[in-house]
Amino acid sequence: MAERVPQVTVDVLVTPRASREKVGPMVGDRLKVAVTSPPVEGEANGAVIELLARTFGIPKASVTIVRGEGSRRKTIRISGVTSATLDAILKR
Repeated sequence: MAERVPQVTVDVLVTPRASREKVGPMVGDRLKVAVTSPPVEGEANGAVIELLARTFGIPKASVTIVRGEGSRRKTIRISGVTSATLDAILKR
């Protein structure tokens, strides 16, 4: 039987064209993610995926935008990460 890979789904609020990249804090029930890329032709989406992958130490392929590709409000699935890991990183 195949081992199940842990995953979390998180709602995020993206701030494109920020002065620096940053993950957190929580804004209401959404995780704030700031990226320096503009929201043009998927650049900000790519930057969000890259930043989250780097933050959690996982491959970019493990981060998927489930909903909201054209919006600042997105739902993202992160494979290979538990909710405990997410909480630990947010408390830094």
